[in-house]
Parts: sequence; structure tokens; C-alpha cells
Amino acid sequence: MIQIEDCLKLLQDSVRPIEETEYVSLRLCLGRIAAEDVRASLAVPPFPRSAVDGYAVRAEDTSSAGPGRAVHLKVNGKITAGEFEDIAFSPGSAVRVMTGAYIPQGYDSVVKQEDTDMGNSYVNVTKAARPWENYCRVGEDTAAGDVVIEKGAMIDHIRCGLLASVGKRGLKALRRPVVSVISTGSELTEPGENLSPGKIYASAGYMLSAAAESRGIEVKGPYLCGDEADEAQRLIEEAAASSDLIITTGAVSVGEKDFIPSLMKEMGAEILFRGADIQPGTPTMASCLKGKIILSLSGNPYAALANFEIYFWDMIAAMTGCGQLRPLTGDLILADRYDKVNKRRRLIRARAEAGFVYLPTEIHSSSVINNLTKCNCFIDLKAGRKVEPGDKVRIRYIKGL
Repeated sequence: MIQIEDCLKLLQDSVRPIEETEYVSLRLCLGRIAAEDVRASLAVPPFPRSAVDGYAVRAEDTSSAGPGRAVHLKVNGKITAGEFEDIAFSPGSAVRVMTGAYIPQGYDSVVKQEDTDMGNSYVNVTKAARPWENYCRVGEDTAAGDVVIEKGAMIDHIRCGLLASVGKRGLKALRRPVVSVISTGSELTEPGENLSPGKIYASAGYMLSAAAESRGIEVKGPYLCGDEADEAQRLIEEAAASSDLIITTGAVSVGEKDFIPSLMKEMGAEILFRGADIQPGTPTMASCLKGKIILSLSGNPYAALANFEIYFWDMIAAMTGCGQLRPLTGDLILADRYDKVNKRRRLIRARAEAGFVYLPTEIHSSSVINNLTKCNCFIDLKAGRKVEPGDKVRIRYIKGL
């Protein structure tokens, strides 16, 4: 038995980074990973613009304005958003501007129209303006030459907006990682098919596939495989030829039909580790076949998910150079009782909220996933530790929840 941190290092040392890139259009770049820094070729905004509907003024011309003391200014013109007119500045003047409109040179602030009588030829200003008030300077958002997207960043909806704001129609992105998911077990039935006695619907493979796809990863499968080593070998060989990473569930423990460990040896795979000091999912193992990592997880859905979350995202982060994909951890205050003292380090399903972590269920069986809809993290509890409400505990957030 080794610690999961040692397992992670073995996996990361064996990962092959993805180097292939492709151009991806702006509309299709969500979830993709930038292959290079993206720099702004212009400032945003590219001209000084008004933040409100009102009047562009020189602040010192309004300094005497206040309750009962209006400042009388000549209106030199009007500019709305999208228009451009280089109106010459003159002391004691104003320009009527709308939100987003260009502000001519010489004017250094904008008075809200609510603080005026909204005059046309002349305007009475009843509140003194401060320099640069309601005034968006050139480059206030982004300066020309700024890096707006860093290499290795995953493109989310905010970064899509950033790319659009600097006029980019797309970017160079890494090829999507490709993951194959194979679920073993003669008891497994495809969802939607008739369920025979002694059978169950396959859920673990679909859950893990959806988790990967939620982060822009291409998934092949999930494929179902009975307890037949020959069929599993065929699927694994096909996956190794077309995928960057292979996930298997089931047949990994020490039962009569747990054939994955012996199959990996027969196929000539290098065993990176077998068995980690963690519950659930102690039998988890990892192998390397023809340069491709095979992560073999428990067939129990919760155990599969918990160990998938531990190992998968760190491997994908190493493969893509995207630090955003690494799992988030933190220390929070335990709000509920957990009286069990575990012989092994344990991942306990929980919910983190407002600085506290709660146990929304008393059922912790490895085969149960229904109560995970109430959870967003695991408590990572050391072996032999007894905890009480109010104790600080380490948590691992479930990716995407």
C-alpha cells in the first residue's frame, strides 16, 4: 500500500504531454486549452468613453456647483454611442454624451444627466464633478499588448468574452485529450435495455465519461465488457491505439473474476502501482501500455468516482499544461458528527458551504451514488483520526460540482 500522493507522482511522471495544436474559432473554443499566449492587438476601450448618460465636462469648470448653486455651461454638441465627432474643447463648455459614447479631448469627466437640467444649448450643472469621474480611459479594461489568455488556460465563458473584446476570431488550441472508458462485469446492462435477474444497469462508466466531457475532453465509450479477459484485451488494445488515456472499472480486486491485474501483466504493461492506502477504492491500480496510462478503478460507482477524482484530473492537467484542471482542496470546519474511526485514510462524501462542511447523508456505501446529488466534495480523513463538530478537516472538491 502506498499513499495517493506517491501514486499521483508515478502517474504524472508517466504522462505524455499533448503537443498537437489546431486553430479553433471563437464560437467553438469553449472548453479548449490555449496552446500559446494571446495578446491584445488594441486597447479596450480604444477611445475614451462615457460610463453614463450625461455631459462631458472639464471638472474644474464645475467646481463651484452644489445645492442651490448651478454652473451654467454652453453645450458644444452631442455624441451618442457608435458615433465619432472630434468636437473642439473650449473652457466653460460641455458635450452631451450617451453611455459608451466617445469623449472629445479636453473633457476629463462626465456629469450624470440627473445632476443637470438636461439643457440643449446650455446646461445647468448642480453637482461638482471630480476629474475622471464616469470617464472610461483608453485601455481601462485591457492595454494593447497585454496577455489576455495565457498558454495552458482553459477557455471558459469569461475568456470567450475577453477574446471577443480584443477582436479575436479564434485561437490556437491544444488537440482535445482523448479518453477511452471501459466498464467490465458480466452483470452490467446498457441503460434502456431489459434488465434480467441478477443484472444491474451500468452507471459508473457513464458518470466518469460525463465528468471528462464536462471539461472538453473527447470520450470514447463507455464500452461494456463481460468478465472475459480476451474481450477486455481487445478493447484495451483498440483504446491504446486511439486514446491518450484509458479508464477501466471493475475486475481490479482479488476476486475470482478480477482479471485486470493478471491481464496487464500478460499484455506486457508496466504496473505503476496496485493498491493505495485509501478507502473506498483501495484496489485501484495503474499501468502503462505502449506509453498510454491505464487507470483501473473499482466497479462500485462511488469508489470509482472518488478515485477518478483523485487521479484523473491531475493526469489531464499534466497532459495539457492546464493548472485549472487540478482538483481544488481546502480546510473547512466540520459541522456534523462523524463518529467512525477508520483504519485507513478515507474519502467521505460531503457538502462544503460557507466555510463549513456537512454530511448530508448517513449512507457511505461504495455502491450508492443517489446521495451524491447533495454533495460537492469529499472529506479526506486520515486513518485513525476521530473528529468532532468544530474540528478543521481537509476537503477535496468534486470537479464540476
